[in-house]
Parts: sequence; structure tokens; C-alpha cells
Amino acid sequence: MSIRHARVPVGGHSLHVAESGDPAGRPFLFLHGWPESWRTWTGVMEAAPPGARLLAIDLPGIGESSGPATGGSKAALAAIVHSLVEHLELADLTLVGHDAGGMVAYAYLRRHDAARVVIMNTVIPGVPPWDDVLRNPYIWHFGLHAVPSLPETLVRGHEREYFDYFYDVLSVDPSRLTPESRDAHAAAYGGTALTAGFDLYRAFAQDVKDNTAATGPASTPLLYLRGDGEGGDIDAYARGFREGGVRDLTTATIEDAGHFAQEEQPARVWSRISSFAG
Repeated sequence: MSIRHARVPVGGHSLHVAESGDPAGRPFLFLHGWPESWRTWTGVMEAAPPGARLLAIDLPGIGESSGPATGGSKAALAAIVHSLVEHLELADLTLVGHDAGGMVAYAYLRRHDAARVVIMNTVIPGVPPWDDVLRNPYIWHFGLHAVPSLPETLVRGHEREYFDYFYDVLSVDPSRLTPESRDAHAAAYGGTALTAGFDLYRAFAQDVKDNTAATGPASTPLLYLRGDGEGGDIDAYARGFREGGVRDLTTATIEDAGHFAQEEQPARVWSRISSFAG
């Protein structure tokens, strides 16, 4: 697979875009979560046919994407992604977001036009079962990462070791997240990018307000995916989306995968996404 790299200026930001496939093909735009970079999507991009157009970005402030700090607001990040979509003229777009990238995809769905949206392996701030997830003691890192400055002090210089904990605990088979991938993700959070990553958590209170305010029907088709080895009742997530106004919802699980489904089972993830896109 040949990957083309570009820096695209949008709204004061310079976004790193990694692209493969046919530049004239139907576009699929991928948003990573934490602690990931654009490289988390390489397996999915390899699984796609050459006629599709696959684009994966580093979220603003992370990896090779630079620009003013967003504070981690998912609505602000969605606006930057929308500017990129307009700049690249991505028609008939399938927007795919994992983890925090899925939160951005939800904010995008609520504010901007996309043909369809895929949200993977995440809970949406303010959308049930958000409160239940916050009460789960196994989600301790939500609180730690939201503390100002402290997580940077603890993690800086040990990014790889700290991130490894999450890859190992949250995946069905940790060996599927290769050393090369882990190294690339850790490198993407060097310097000020570490703060941009933790800001994704510090913005949760604002995200809740923004998502709670964005009520009413949402007609954009939404696919919600979770690994079958990840905790949580997918029906509870479906109820939350429907209560929030999502009218066209499909849910599915990825067999033999945990939280990092796109790296654990990339071909199965692509199969689900492409089937949903039609």
C-alpha cells in the first residue's frame, strides 16, 4: 500500500493527512482516539480496495498536525475537521472516529453534513450511558487525565510505557498492536502534543454541555461499533443514541477484538464500514 502524506492548512492549523487509494474514489475520513495517531488506521486502509479513497489525520496538536490549542473541545475539533472536508471537497463522505475521535465524529454529526458516520469503541459525553461509565472504577484514567498539568508530569518521558498499559489491558490480544505501531503512537505525543492528548479529557465537562444542547432529531445514518471483547452493553449505547435523537442507527460488534478494534481486526472493521457505506 502506498501512502501519500500532505500538510493541509485549515483555519490556522496545519493538518497532517495520510491518504491511500484512488484520489477520485468515494472518501472515508478516519479520526483516531487516545493514545493513538493516524497510524492506527493503516491496517484498515490496507484492507480497503484500491478504488476507495482513504484519509487518516493526526488530530490537531497531535503527531504532525499543528496549530492553536483547541482545549480538547470536540465541537471545536469537529469544526476543524469540517474545514478540512470542505477544503478537500470530500463529497459522499463516510466519517469514522474511534475513541475520542468518535466523540469528535458525534459532534460533527450534530453540526455538519456527512453522508454517514461511524463511531467506534467509545461513550459520548452527556449521552447515556455516560454517567454509568463515569462511575465505573475501571475508568479511573478519565479523572487523572482531566487534572491540570499532573498527568504530563507523571507521563512525560514514559509515554511508551504508560500507553502500553492501555493497549495491553484493553485489547483481546495485545500482540496485535505491534511494537512499530506503539512506538509511532508514543512519538506522536511528544512535547506539547502530550497536553493536547490530555486536553481531550479536560474538555469533557464542556463536551457534555455542547452535546446536551445539541438536541433534536439527527438524520445522518450512524453505525456504532464495539469489539466483542470490550466491556459494556451495546444496547445501552443504542438507547442513548436514540434518546439523543439519532434516527438512523445501526449497531454491530467486531469479533475477537477489544477497545482497539481497528488494529486488532482491521479487515473485519473495514468489512463493517464498507457494508454500512453500501
